[in-house]
Amino acid sequence: MNFKTFAELIELKAKTASVFPFLLGLSYSLYHYHSLNLLALSIYFVAMFMFNCFVDIWDNYNDYHNAVDTNDYQKNTNIIGRENLSMGLIKALLAFFFFGSLALGIIVALMTGWAVFWLGLLCYVVGIFYAGGPKPLSSLPVGELLSGLTMGYIIFLICVYINSSQAFVWSFANLATTFLIALPNTLLIANLMLANNTCDLEEDEANHRFTIVHYIGKKAALIWWTLALILSFIAIIVSVILGLLSPIMLLILLIVPLMIKFAKPYLQKQVKRETFIYSVKILMVFQLVQVLLLFISLIRF
Repeated sequence: MNFKTFAELIELKAKTASVFPFLLGLSYSLYHYHSLNLLALSIYFVAMFMFNCFVDIWDNYNDYHNAVDTNDYQKNTNIIGRENLSMGLIKALLAFFFFGSLALGIIVALMTGWAVFWLGLLCYVVGIFYAGGPKPLSSLPVGELLSGLTMGYIIFLICVYINSSQAFVWSFANLATTFLIALPNTLLIANLMLANNTCDLEEDEANHRFTIVHYIGKKAALIWWTLALILSFIAIIVSVILGLLSPIMLLILLIVPLMIKFAKPYLQKQVKRETFIYSVKILMVFQLVQVLLLFISLIRF
């Protein structure tokens, strides 16, 4: 297996969806708690990345085995069938990434507190059953919600807790505050899944995968997708008004014209190979600017 094939198998291009919530958690904990636990945080990053690789390989593995459309999807679309990858190799990679991330996660929990373990366990449950089991979560109308919450919020929350475990208080106010800060990421990661399922509607239905788009239709899915993008900016504004973020964060409004430019082609035509990339660009640009502005907020003028 060459690197290009491996990168596609673990969906390397999509890893920013988890890396940026991590960076957001790092920058917010520095801004709000003024604390950093570099060693534990570094171990957590590796564990998080490894488990993300496991989930994507696991997703491809289950899609390959559960495909109803064996003549086209299984042989020509799925990376395992298309590249004729060895099942032995796939299983070895799954074991390596799963148990490696689990071991590192336990080490972080021992260093910082068992809250990390329980939050991580929730991510493991969602990750395993997202593509596995008799009724994978990704084939049900809950995939967007669960992927958004785990990748957009819980990764962020774990990062904040690791950095500030001595000062962090588990209260409704703290959870509400962190949720509001992470809300744009949560919404836009869910939007990425929604755009993927909207583009793949016919293919998913052919393979007996009935996502939320199957139930609400493409028109409602596009309205949801648009509202989520708008709410992402509103969440930033509200966070600044409440004093949770620096006014510098309002500079993110400067990318609104770019977001509109990216959104138009996707809203006009939902084709995986042509316009899905615009949803990816929206997520990446928004996350990048959000993290950069939060790091800039750390500078005391």
